[in-house]
Amino acid sequence: MNSDLPHFTLAADLRDQLELWAKELGFQQIGVTDIQLSEHEERLQQWLKQGYHGDMGYMADHGNMRSRPDELQPGTIRVISLRMDYLPPDISITEQLQDKNNAYISRYALGRDYHKLIRKRLTQLGKKLQQAIAELNAEQQMNYRAFVDSAPLLERALANKAGLGWIGKNTMLINRKAGSYFFLGEILTDLPLTLDSRYEKDHCGRCTSCLDICPTQAFVGPHILDARRCISYLTIELDGPIPEPLRPGIGNRIFGCDDCQIGCPWNRFSKHTQEADFTPRHQLDKATLLELFAWDETTFLKRTEGMPIRRTGFENWQRNIAVALGNAPTSLEVIEALKRARVSTSPLVQEHIDWALKQHG
Repeated sequence: MNSDLPHFTLAADLRDQLELWAKELGFQQIGVTDIQLSEHEERLQQWLKQGYHGDMGYMADHGNMRSRPDELQPGTIRVISLRMDYLPPDISITEQLQDKNNAYISRYALGRDYHKLIRKRLTQLGKKLQQAIAELNAEQQMNYRAFVDSAPLLERALANKAGLGWIGKNTMLINRKAGSYFFLGEILTDLPLTLDSRYEKDHCGRCTSCLDICPTQAFVGPHILDARRCISYLTIELDGPIPEPLRPGIGNRIFGCDDCQIGCPWNRFSKHTQEADFTPRHQLDKATLLELFAWDETTFLKRTEGMPIRRTGFENWQRNIAVALGNAPTSLEVIEALKRARVSTSPLVQEHIDWALKQHG
């Protein structure tokens, strides 16, 4: 047992210490909530019935487990929700989008894969809490499990109940002092921690900037996203051909999309991350489409090692860039690069290259 841990006498002291530990581990905010998500469960079921999840079958798997944390981790009565800023300093959010010869990669995906980093920090926090409880009462045991975008769990709903922000019209969690450029993580526990009564109310008002800016008009209405039209879904989740009518709207976005965050006025309050691991790798925040289209599979695997981008796979990576090159300004360089790649790539990519070449006449 760590003898450096303070001896706690009050639950309030433990809650304050938990907040201090979280900040020491790089989290910007923490909140504690219960596991009652019936309202959000109903909304999820309605969303699934409409088929808005597309090919993301995992969204419908596991029954109602996604909205019932105690089914995911038996014995859970509390969820500790935390957030961590990810936007690197000295990085442009829109500059890369403006020049259509450039490749735009969602800002969250430019550095190290957040899953491992945040899960490790959450586990460290859980262990500190577990040790503190043992010091308070040697007979009492605390069970916990850490998650970060890695299990069927309504993370944004839990963060909303814990007071970390509200779910905006763009379905993102928005914080009045930090915008929405942050990751979420959770610790599910059977420890009866004091609840935070900071259920954040909606501050979107009449603003519809996020809905209006969407390049593929993926929002059915406020708070309702048809993922089948969302650029993040099309470039990351979807296997197979991207529907032709949606290709022009993708522009030069080759992995994810930030437009509904860029359009949100609350992001003028967003904070830069202090995590060096979220710094862009291989200058991917400044890369051109032609540079990345020239990668072979070996280069792709090497350059994306330990990054979220690896998830899309090399074939879909080429597919996405082919579409972006179809949307790029016409030039001899672009046309030659497309024709050269067509010779040795898969039928899926060839079809997208053919579409791109047609865009250039």
